[in-house]
Amino acid sequence: MHSKLVEAITWPFKRRASTIILFYAILLIAAFIGTRYMNVPSLAATRLIRKALPGSKQITITKPHILEKKDFPLQCTPEMINTTQTCPSNYYPTTFNPTDLSTRMCPEYFKWIHEDLQPWRDNGITREMVEAAREHAFFRLVVIDGKVYWEKYRDAYQTRDVFTIWGILQLLRLYPGKLPDLDIMFEAGDVPVVLKSNYTGHESNAPPLFHYCGDDDTLDIVFPDWSFWGWPEINIKGWEGLKKDLAEGNNRVPWMNRLPFAFWKGNADMGDRIKLLQCNSTDQWKTQIATQDWDQETKLGFKSSNLADQCVHRYKIYIEGIAWSVSEKYILACNSLALLVTPKWYEFFTRSLIPMKHFWPINPDPDNLCKSLKFAVNWGNKHTEKAQKIGRAGSKFVQEQLTMDNVYDYMFHLLNEYAKLLKYKPTVPPGANETCSEGMACFQEGLQRQFRLDNMVKGPSNKNPCDLQPPQEPQLIKTFLDKQDSVRRRVDGWVAKGSATGD
Repeated sequence: MHSKLVEAITWPFKRRASTIILFYAILLIAAFIGTRYMNVPSLAATRLIRKALPGSKQITITKPHILEKKDFPLQCTPEMINTTQTCPSNYYPTTFNPTDLSTRMCPEYFKWIHEDLQPWRDNGITREMVEAAREHAFFRLVVIDGKVYWEKYRDAYQTRDVFTIWGILQLLRLYPGKLPDLDIMFEAGDVPVVLKSNYTGHESNAPPLFHYCGDDDTLDIVFPDWSFWGWPEINIKGWEGLKKDLAEGNNRVPWMNRLPFAFWKGNADMGDRIKLLQCNSTDQWKTQIATQDWDQETKLGFKSSNLADQCVHRYKIYIEGIAWSVSEKYILACNSLALLVTPKWYEFFTRSLIPMKHFWPINPDPDNLCKSLKFAVNWGNKHTEKAQKIGRAGSKFVQEQLTMDNVYDYMFHLLNEYAKLLKYKPTVPPGANETCSEGMACFQEGLQRQFRLDNMVKGPSNKNPCDLQPPQEPQLIKTFLDKQDSVRRRVDGWVAKGSATGD
């Protein structure tokens, strides 16, 4: 009788306790599922547990973790193939929401953005000025509300234009919704074409034209070249993957065990490279010059053109062809002492390379070329520690400062600063068509497809672009350039005297 009375009295409480335990268990399961399978904290469940169990020591409420960047693969669907719609809608984020709010300063070479845009800084850029650049342009590219449209004017060599546009598309994937509306004309040839002499005293009226290189006689706006995303026609990977291969290649042969000659390999039938052939003698000039037949190399499957296998000489030569060469970054990355035949043209980052810090300057005069190369090799073999130090500094520059993150940030700041100068609202030209990553990759095959996918931005960045510094005073820029020239003249003096001290 007594036990039945106790059971009758306590049963409702036991049932309530079971219900409460079951309720808590459901909440914990919900929280686990939300975190484990949906990759997001179950905030609703967290709040309920806090409210239901105030002061509980059995459950620890941790701060919701920061979400890692989500990947957004290409949407190459059968429906897309069977229709004219190649750009999926409502798929990729349209706003940029970084989770890491830390900041960093842009590398020093970003200062050239301001210098390249300086002609238009005071008066801005009109639509008429942009359209005046059409006579030189290979294509026009417009960005409106985060979408890309382009109009082709002429054929570029191989797929330069396509991989350039691919790079801009990846920039938009990296920083969605952050790039302003744009209207640019792009020249995809070799030599810059907007001559300063045609606008003496009136540089602000010059047509703004984007290009891969510039020089002291032109006003072309320098932009990263297509090879940063790959060069499928000659089987050269995009920069991020190739940079890793080159770093591994550096470790195969220690510098002191490398061949004590200056090495160059490439297409010698263009520009000043023909002059190199007269220097091809390891005995007389301490150089080894190898010509590259790309047609034959393509037929043989690129068996002898792996750049990572070419870091076996103490010295490597850089010399321009018709204009600048994309090979400069590959040569610098080898840890070899880079012998740069003083270039006429520059890329976006090369203006900040300092002679005798990042490379050894070589006199380009045909009468002095071979002698200058021989002097540099003899100097390096006599001053091995100094030679290695310069080689490592050049390699470190391109390995650490010329990262793809910095390439994208350079593109972002250049385009952003350019957009600030536009005095009109860009619109889609009548002959332009929308393009996107899907439209440029889904229907490709072989290396054309592989290189695009290998160098595709998988999802939005977790960080903001680096902080761009304001323009430097003209006198500071002049002092920097004068110092570079002074070092080159000093080295020329050593060669003229035949002194191998270099101290």
